[in-house]
Amino acid sequence: MNPIRQLRSEAGVTQSDLAARAGTSQPTIALYESGTKSPTLATLQRLADSLGLELAVTFVPRMTREDRRSLAYHSAVTGILRHSPAVALARAKRNLEKAEQLHPDARNLWDRWRRWLRLPIHELISNMLDPGLEARDMRQVSPFAGILGASERARVLRNFRSDLGS
Repeated sequence: MNPIRQLRSEAGVTQSDLAARAGTSQPTIALYESGTKSPTLATLQRLADSLGLELAVTFVPRMTREDRRSLAYHSAVTGILRHSPAVALARAKRNLEKAEQLHPDARNLWDRWRRWLRLPIHELISNMLDPGLEARDMRQVSPFAGILGASERARVLRNFRSDLGS
């Protein structure tokens, strides 16, 4: 996911809201999100500051195709988390219990998911969409299976394949 879109998504603001807070225009935010225009490090700092966030730059190995696809699915899951957190979290907790019974040797991962699921929604979403290595691993054993319906999964996959072509 584009870092500006991710920032905005995690903050739950529109392009116009982010632009107003950061002292820029909505079309500029749209250009950043589409990849047509690249923000400077100073601009990234201003965007982060406008949302009360700290800018941290890290270097990690490139995401594989599977990592990017998993991130796309989890991005869609975060929309459900925002709109129906109780339903999504209840499903994830049930799935986590089943996974623990089927794969007790992965207790370390299940314990980490259990901690994540107790976080405030905005922190859980931030963890789920993090491009870092830990979040990549966690997305591979996500308890959010079944949260997206078949049509939503198909839409995410179509968009993902479309983004690969651009």
